Amino acid sequence: MVSRERILKIHDAASARGDNSYIDPETGLLVMTAHYLEERKFCCGTGCRHCPYEPEVQTQAGRPGDAPSWQQRR
Repeated sequence: MVSRERILKIHDAASARGDNSYIDPETGLLVMTAHYLEERKFCCGTGCRHCPYEPEVQTQAGRPGDAPSWQQRR
């Protein structure tokens, strides 16, 4: 299992490069960066791993209650 810290380092490196996404090393799935999600200017409510929006905004957009949040506060 890949640690949360490693995932966050991969995410931060992708964000620093201005990448819109990265490949999750454990699942091989495409994961959107907070940088990209913020540029979209809205929360889609699907439970994105790095959603930059406040929990209240995510809930209003329909984020599933069981979706884990990896949100990093700035």
